[in-house]
Amino acid sequence: MPSAPLPSAPLRDAARAAEAGAAERAIARWLLLVAAMVWIMVALGGATRLTGSGLSIMEWAPLSGTLPPLSEAEWNRLYELYKTIPQYELVNRGFGLEGFKQIFWLEWVHRFWGRLIGLAYLLPLLWFWWRGRIPAGLGPRLLLLLALGGMQGVVGWIMVASGFEPDRTTVSPYRLVVHLGFALALYGALLWTALSLLRPSAPATAAAGSALRRWVWATAGLAALTMLAGGFVAGIRAGLDYNTFPLMDGRLVPQGYWWLEPAWRNLTENVAAVQFNHRLLATLTLLAAAGTAYVALRGGAARGGGTGDAALLRRAALGLLGAVTLQFGLGVATLLLVVPVWLGTLHQAVAVLVLTMALVALHALRPARGSAAALATKAGAGP
Repeated sequence: MPSAPLPSAPLRDAARAAEAGAAERAIARWLLLVAAMVWIMVALGGATRLTGSGLSIMEWAPLSGTLPPLSEAEWNRLYELYKTIPQYELVNRGFGLEGFKQIFWLEWVHRFWGRLIGLAYLLPLLWFWWRGRIPAGLGPRLLLLLALGGMQGVVGWIMVASGFEPDRTTVSPYRLVVHLGFALALYGALLWTALSLLRPSAPATAAAGSALRRWVWATAGLAALTMLAGGFVAGIRAGLDYNTFPLMDGRLVPQGYWWLEPAWRNLTENVAAVQFNHRLLATLTLLAAAGTAYVALRGGAARGGGTGDAALLRRAALGLLGAVTLQFGLGVATLLLVVPVWLGTLHQAVAVLVLTMALVALHALRPARGSAAALATKAGAGP
């Protein structure tokens, strides 16, 4: 019998393109899942900080620490170890084994979730690699994301270890900000890579959106500075003072802003200055987001050539304004209510929503750079 005719070259090319597109979408969905897990991790980190749970586990055991204590003897050993640090002596002295278990479990869940993130990233990565489904040029970026995730674990332990120093009952605010910054950078890189796989071509209106792009960049930059400033607010517990808004102790700029010497220490160690800076940056971010929405509705996005693309840009700008407005309101409420744990945790979680909307808007406004594979070749490039 005569053999079946081979598919024509155009059909073979179309089949290969369809297979490559399916692989890119699968990788994008996986990266979005991991990004969502990082988002939850940021919220868990906020809860451990607000409850003072982060110092309850004084051993860094990446493998053996996966399991919680399984015997009363092990619980007592860990409790006795915890009793040697200043936090126990100065904050939790005499709260007993049951009190220790309460803070232990939250920190254990936080670390366990970090291990799950590692597995959720590593195992699918190996599977995609083994099946040859990673697009050309994307491999280096995926390995870079893996290294960044591993580095975040190391940075987290370095941060925790700072809380064991004499006369310190919390971790170093500087290391806390570095840890938070690493988490946000990892989340942003995961999200940006996934978006580049799902939408490899820049929208038609991006070329006409230079003014809007500047506004979004300004909003994103201010939001990032606000988040880092919020890390210092958390690190020195500045939210427990000046619990009024918009004035601070009856003044717009609090008395004692430049109290510390040298002057730069006020930006990170002075409660009045740190909280005022966070308020100021949050307000500027809100104004920039409002300006972004205005430009999107009245300016470049509304005049864009593609109706669907213009609507995408408008939705991204309005979504960014909505996220910033929600975060601003939560920040004020957290301050006025003197930082309840649930509200402080929600405030930290919604910060990631602000970052998400900023990256979505920036991605929609990016200049055209070709295919997803070409984008992926910039392995070290971030958002």
